Amino acid sequence: MAADVVMWTGLVMILGLVFAKFIMAVIFAWCLSPRLAQYRTRIVLQTSGAAEGMRQTFSNQELTSLSHQDTFVGASLRSHAKRSPRSARSAENMRPGALTSEEQDFAKMLVENMDAEAAVLDPNDGLYTICMITCYSEGEQGLRTTLDSISLTSFHDQKKLIFVVADGLITGSGETRSTPDIVLSMIEEDEVFGRAEPKSYIAVADGEKQHNMARVHCGLYRPTEDEQRAIPIVLVVKCGTAKERSSEGVKKPGNRGKRDSQLIVMNFLSRVCFDDRMTELDYEIFAKMTHIGGVTPDAYELVLMVDADTRILPDSLTYMVHAMMNDTKIVGLCGETRIDNKAQSWVTAIQVFEYYISHHLSKAFESMFGGVTCLPGCFCMYRIKAPRGDGLWVPLLVNPDIVNEYAENVVDTLHKKNLLLLGEDRFLTTLILRTFPRRKMMFVPQARCKTAVPDKFSVLLSQRRRWINSTVHNLLELVLVGDLCGTFCFSMQFVVAVELVGTVSLPAAICFTLYLLISTFVTANPQIIPLIMLAAILGLPAVLIVFTSRHYAYIFWMLIYLLALPIWNFVLPSYAYWHFDDFSWGATRVVVGETGKDSHGDKEGRFEAGAVRLKKWKDWELERRQLLRTMATQVAYDVAIH
Repeated sequence: MAADVVMWTGLVMILGLVFAKFIMAVIFAWCLSPRLAQYRTRIVLQTSGAAEGMRQTFSNQELTSLSHQDTFVGASLRSHAKRSPRSARSAENMRPGALTSEEQDFAKMLVENMDAEAAVLDPNDGLYTICMITCYSEGEQGLRTTLDSISLTSFHDQKKLIFVVADGLITGSGETRSTPDIVLSMIEEDEVFGRAEPKSYIAVADGEKQHNMARVHCGLYRPTEDEQRAIPIVLVVKCGTAKERSSEGVKKPGNRGKRDSQLIVMNFLSRVCFDDRMTELDYEIFAKMTHIGGVTPDAYELVLMVDADTRILPDSLTYMVHAMMNDTKIVGLCGETRIDNKAQSWVTAIQVFEYYISHHLSKAFESMFGGVTCLPGCFCMYRIKAPRGDGLWVPLLVNPDIVNEYAENVVDTLHKKNLLLLGEDRFLTTLILRTFPRRKMMFVPQARCKTAVPDKFSVLLSQRRRWINSTVHNLLELVLVGDLCGTFCFSMQFVVAVELVGTVSLPAAICFTLYLLISTFVTANPQIIPLIMLAAILGLPAVLIVFTSRHYAYIFWMLIYLLALPIWNFVLPSYAYWHFDDFSWGATRVVVGETGKDSHGDKEGRFEAGAVRLKKWKDWELERRQLLRTMATQVAYDVAIH
């Protein structure tokens, strides 16, 4: 009797969870996702008080614009909006007709007097967006594909800026040129600033590697298919200190990892928003980003993060920006990642349905709670800051609580290493959910990208080792957050707990499944109820395909996935758990002269605090102008004596 109670209780709970997840995923696909990215006409007049000191400096006659070609009309418009009594509506959605005659006259005057190169757009066109690409050892074809796909999106060229960070002077396996040289050859570099020189910044590392240097290039990128379009682009090349560059023993000068590449942008934007002290690299980025983009960096509200081997579809960026505009509570979102090389090998074939179900079932279900637990770093978007009203902003991605913890230098425990060295993308999502539990992390199925997945089993093994181990440690962090959406069994915290238990018990679950199937054919008295549960768990995804995307080809890929279940649920998790203390990147990205076992998180030497200068933006600008005056005086003196 007691055994029957336990069995039926377990049956009801498991089937309840399975059907609840399925039903909520269908509701999201039918009811919520179409409205999520729907375009809604609006005008937003808003200003950032965080960089007001910088803007006042720009308007000061003593400190003119950074170059004679710059026209900061966008900054002037936002400053005017702040002075206007109606700026209290800055965080609210307004229709075009809601502008006062004074505001319309001022905007008209600005447009009539602006340079042809200046970038001033109707706010209806979207929010200013940084399209950040992190690259390491990718070749020309992969880089060109990613840059072209971003450039050719339907989102307005004047409101997007491509920001590429090259993680060291790296030459990929089989390449004749380094990755930074390949990217630099693709852009029309602006010559206003002359030769790009290495600038110091504080890197994410332990010991003397905290001091790193990088060059900043700016210019225009013209896509291959439409060379009439010109997209502003900033390239940051991490090149290492002079000691690194001159040392023959250093294989990868400047390399500090993907997290450091992300933090170059995050730290920079945080210092801009809070008018905090900047490194020399930050000031260089500010000057060149303002020059090539036509607006000051505080105008940007969104960051799209894309890997250098990802191809986004033309309307994806527009859908993501619309979702952000429609709901200011959304702090992060991702689109659907599809596989570009489906039939390349059996290894790629078994991944097709796994990618599909992780988005349309797992992420769709989590979106009902507004808490997607993992925004994949290959294709996601974060909100830099959110309008609060009265010209005020709430820092989100650039919040000091997030930036400081994400920039942890001393990574000396098993838990920290799995979070920060192997799963930095997932940990960033975890940090945001933990810091802003009442805000939303969403999945936008209309936004799609394609990427090439591992086609060799050894590469897949090393990739999933990193993903599975980082997943376990991130879920351990999230399960302790009590402020997530919902209550008890109907809460995001309960969902995270179930996912944690399910992830850890995957090898045992597949063993029980195989035992059940074998015993069904061997014994004369099969276990009917467990078989019903198994059929529901394995069969509902096929029904999900019919109810949501209606791409029936995925049923074929599902059958291949089911045949590979022992690999997904036993081989890969068991290998990952056995290598819990392996923090190398593995064979996913191999460069010339590297074995795949190197780690950039090891401590070397001692960091000298005075090696990197920190100053306010205004102080850097005054120093630059003082240097220019000194040089002009010297030139005039040389001319006079000759």
